[in-house]
Amino acid sequence: MSQPEITVLYFAAASTATGLTEQSVILPASQYPLSSLSSFLVSLHPDVGLDKILQSSQWSVNAEMVDDVEEVTLKGGEEVAIICPVSGG
Repeated sequence: MSQPEITVLYFAAASTATGLTEQSVILPASQYPLSSLSSFLVSLHPDVGLDKILQSSQWSVNAEMVDDVEEVTLKGGEEVAIICPVSGG
């Protein structure tokens, strides 16, 4: 059985931190809570400050903004975007 895979889209600061705009990620489980994805992505990209960026970012799944990450379970095939806050200045 193939492992569930998602596409993660990085924007703004998240893209700068990871050096990527898009990444295919194999999920550790077939039913993976979106609320756990943040720490999983940080483990893939340690020491670049991604954890701080994700704390203030919003998520979208298949182009729909997520209000409550606790309510979303990833099953594979989703496109997950990290929407960073736009810094004013």
